Amino acid sequence: MKATEILSEEHRVIERVLVALERAAKKLGNGEDFRPGYFEDAADFVKGFADGCHHKKEEGVLFPAMQESGVAMEGGPIGVMLAEHEQGRNLISGMRSAAQRLGEGDQAARDEIVANALNYVTLLRQHIMKEDKVLFPMADRVVPLARRDQLTEDFDHIEHVETGEGVHERFLALAEALEAESLN
Repeated sequence: MKATEILSEEHRVIERVLVALERAAKKLGNGEDFRPGYFEDAADFVKGFADGCHHKKEEGVLFPAMQESGVAMEGGPIGVMLAEHEQGRNLISGMRSAAQRLGEGDQAARDEIVANALNYVTLLRQHIMKEDKVLFPMADRVVPLARRDQLTEDFDHIEHVETGEGVHERFLALAEALEAESLN
């Protein structure tokens, strides 16, 4: 499997969590009671899977390989993706902080959770579309075939050695749990 296919498959998992997060945030925004810890769990998924595994593969392996192949890191699509990764981190941090305050009884934090969650969902949907439709096809064109094989090996190292054996699977289970809870 190509490195970009691995990243696209991970996008499908992230998209499932985005649907669940959007559903939960809308319920909270409509005044329904929703467990504040849900949003902390969603932030854990983003930090551990989307950021800790997926973005690590992009930022640490794919983007440098693209740069080596002549794609500018600044002022082009890679720079945009990096800026959006940072924007997403800030939104998730805000959501987590607000969820903690809601858990401590601060009802005013509800609106902050909703705003951060829905802004993150919107950002990531657009971000994923840009990567799937523009950046990954570009990578498949510019990164030499021999280098692409190394990308896949580097991804495997990140997933099984750097993040730890079984961590990827734990986050897949968390994605399923978030989906199920958002339906209740």
